[in-house]
Amino acid sequence: MDIKHIHSVRLNDGHFMPVLGFGTYAPEEIPKSKAGEATKVAIDVGFRHIDAAYFYQNEEEVGKAIREKIADGTVKREDIFYTTKLWATFLRPEFVQPALERSLKKLQLDYVDLFIIHLPLSMKPGEELLPMDANGKIIVDTVDIRDTWDALEKCKDAGLTKSIGVSNFNHKQLDMILNKPGLKYKPVCNQVECHPYLNQSKLLEFCKSKDIVLVAYSALASHRDPKWIDKDIPYVLEEPILKDIAKKHNRTPGQVALCYQLQRGVVVLAKSFNEKRIKENFQVFDFQLTPEDMKAIDSLNRNFRYATLEFFTDHPNYPFSEEY
Repeated sequence: MDIKHIHSVRLNDGHFMPVLGFGTYAPEEIPKSKAGEATKVAIDVGFRHIDAAYFYQNEEEVGKAIREKIADGTVKREDIFYTTKLWATFLRPEFVQPALERSLKKLQLDYVDLFIIHLPLSMKPGEELLPMDANGKIIVDTVDIRDTWDALEKCKDAGLTKSIGVSNFNHKQLDMILNKPGLKYKPVCNQVECHPYLNQSKLLEFCKSKDIVLVAYSALASHRDPKWIDKDIPYVLEEPILKDIAKKHNRTPGQVALCYQLQRGVVVLAKSFNEKRIKENFQVFDFQLTPEDMKAIDSLNRNFRYATLEFFTDHPNYPFSEEY
């Protein structure tokens, strides 16, 4: 493998994805400019995989940061692996390409490296990110996810994205796409919540058997957006076992949590807007956890989900009723 792909995984379509990514999501109260500043720091530190989404509403800032880092000679466009996501109000096939073109316009880029379906759930089309009725219930839409996938394949053929994938899909929903008549491209990845309290071992095994990369979000589980997550739930990084392992290796619990995923063959996203932590999160390639460490971290699994997507529990395609 050439030096350029040293910390990358080969996807089932032949493209390469860096195994450590920088997440750009932030709660509403954080100024959008922070995402741009943090992205520049991340690129300076060495991150080349930038994970973003239409739903995060900061692609203009993130795109500007990437373009500035290209302009100042830090990176070339082809060094960056940029992911965006198709939001749930755009799952009807006719809205898919216009949604991607909209992201590209915000980014001022010609293509993205990866375009993924953010959720297997469709909501009422329109400008509202979370369309709700008078009772505060999400207004759902009925779309066959396989038709959405057809439209993603067309985006790849049109050169607007290099690779296509999914997020928050369970194994049955993945199978639906894999078994679709006339399938042209398999999803290259399934991006899901994954950390020591929810290690997704069954889904990981399933994805590996289908040559689909599992990408972990909330890998540090430190994010507390009250709209999505109960503030009283435990912090993974406070876990004594993680702290002990970190101490033994002279590392932070966050670095151990990231290294754990890399050693399982999971691509992992690290999100922080704090300069010191962004630097720390990239320093995970120069130490290794022992088999005993890995086993101890495996034992922390309790199938505990931070992002339950509770708005959507009544949706016919709600993904988390399945075991995996």
